Amino acid sequence: MSPVTGTQPRTGRHAKPEPPPAVPAVPLSPVELPQLADASLGELVREAATHFSTLFRSEVELAKAEVTREVRKGVKGSVFFVIALTILLFSLFFLFITVAEVLAIWLPQWLGFGIVFGLMLAAAAGFALLGWRRMRSIRKPERTISTVRDTGAALTRRRSVDEPRADEPSADPLTE
Repeated sequence: MSPVTGTQPRTGRHAKPEPPPAVPAVPLSPVELPQLADASLGELVREAATHFSTLFRSEVELAKAEVTREVRKGVKGSVFFVIALTILLFSLFFLFITVAEVLAIWLPQWLGFGIVFGLMLAAAAGFALLGWRRMRSIRKPERTISTVRDTGAALTRRRSVDEPRADEPSADPLTE
């Protein structure tokens, strides 16, 4: 086993995240202005478009980096909620035993546990029914399907009527 040195990349939990890929920066100083003073209008427009494109890509990269960082924080925080819910779920088992034992004060023990079991089954059936009704109400995305069909129809109609494709028969009976 080789010793860990500073030149080897760190992996695992304590590894430092790699910085996002470099995006070309937009020049913020007037260094290039004298070069553009003699430029034509087309060159100026091209330069402005290049700078706009670079600025837009930089903004998108910044947004992606910020969102990624915040999502990671959210995921790390949600782990604790999952742990809490797991503990709560296991604690419910003891609650149901306690309710059954309290019922066993006035009823036979088997009847107390039977009542608790029946209530749990009724609650599970009720939530299953609610879930089934919600799932049944899910519909296909009609508007999206309609717009995709309309777009496809518009693109096929865009072909010129005067120029039929080679694989299509001619619509004019005189040319056949």
